[in-house]
Amino acid sequence: MSTPRHRTAPEHTHPDDVPVLTALAALADPVRLTLVRELAGSPEWSRACGSFDVPVGKAALSHHFAVLRAAGLVEQRDEGPRRVNRLRRAEVDARFPGLLELVLRPDL
Repeated sequence: MSTPRHRTAPEHTHPDDVPVLTALAALADPVRLTLVRELAGSPEWSRACGSFDVPVGKAALSHHFAVLRAAGLVEQRDEGPRRVNRLRRAEVDARFPGLLELVLRPDL
């Protein structure tokens, strides 16, 4: 009989603790920008990590989410076997007014 595997809960950085250059660097990557844009158009906590249409494998996707968490842009939680995500829009808007509005524009 095998023992159940438990994932370590994701660590999060609050946007108040993030320098603007860290947030900008996280958003400069096209895959991470796609993740943020897709989260912005989805209800909170509705998107599991594997539901995003990005051209990277599981390990790279995990890395991209870690960068976004460290930049205070996303929050994740485990729901059973799924890890679900939300964009920390209100917190990021309070810390960096206008930043998300700018990067979520379709013409960029």
